[in-house]
Order: sequence, then structure tokens, then C-alpha cells
Amino acid sequence: MNIEKDTAVTLRFKVTDLQGKLLEESKAPMVYLHGGYGNTLPKIEEALEGKTAGYQTTLELQPADAFGLRDEGLVRTIPKTQFPPGVKVGGQLEGRGDDGQTHAFTVTKIKGDTVLLDGNHPLAGKALRFNLTVTEVRKASDEEIAHRHVHGEHGHHH
Repeated sequence: MNIEKDTAVTLRFKVTDLQGKLLEESKAPMVYLHGGYGNTLPKIEEALEGKTAGYQTTLELQPADAFGLRDEGLVRTIPKTQFPPGVKVGGQLEGRGDDGQTHAFTVTKIKGDTVLLDGNHPLAGKALRFNLTVTEVRKASDEEIAHRHVHGEHGHHH
């Protein structure tokens, strides 16, 4: 079956920087609903359109086509007194950016009485290489299409 709108695509992936440093690798297959549902990056969907199980490709994406450019407006320094005891580097919390949108902020540094938060995706601002292998393609169920994501093994569970 060809990858087209409303198919469930199972793939394995590896993400490296352009120098080949491994940044992320799938331990379990990733499954996404193909067809503009926002379940994966648009350039990945574009590259896989019309392909079948067994297809392999390597894509190099610039930041704007991957996880976006860094937005220094999403970096905050907050007094440590505004956090519960035990705040640690790597911890996450939700907050609003200057744009009013909800963002996940990661604690990136604790220095004295201040905590540095970053609302950028950890891979924002980086050019990335994606190694992709399609392992399965199937027609999505009516429920998956209605919910705009894949259900079941390696997909979303309700």
C-alpha cells in the first residue's frame, strides 16, 4: 500500500546533527497518521508521500523545516523562590510565552537564587539529518481519522 492521506505509517528513525552526532533514535517504531494532521514534520510527510513499506531515506532539514528557529523570547530567568522545593535542571513546567501561547519550559540552569527556563524545543535552531525506514503502511480507521491520530500499538491509547 502506498503512503497517502489517511494512512497509518509505521517507521523507525534516527536523528543526528549534520556532523553525524546521534541526537535521538526510535526504540519502538513511531506510528503517525499521514495527511497533514500535524503528527510529524511536513517535510517528512512530503518525502514519504507515495512510498511503500521498506522505503528508506535520509533527509537534511534546516531549522525552519525541523523544530524551528530559536526564539530568545522564550528564555526566562525566574527567582528560585517561585518554584517548589526540589526544582532540578531538566524539569519541565507549562507557562505562557510573550505570544500568549502555552509552552513547555525546561529548567536549563539553576544559578544561586535564579532559575533559567527555556521554552524552545531542545532541537530548535539546529539543522538535522533524519534517517527514516518505513516498516508498515495501512489504511487508518475511521476513528483514527476522526481523532486525527493513530490508535493502538505505538500510537495513542485512550
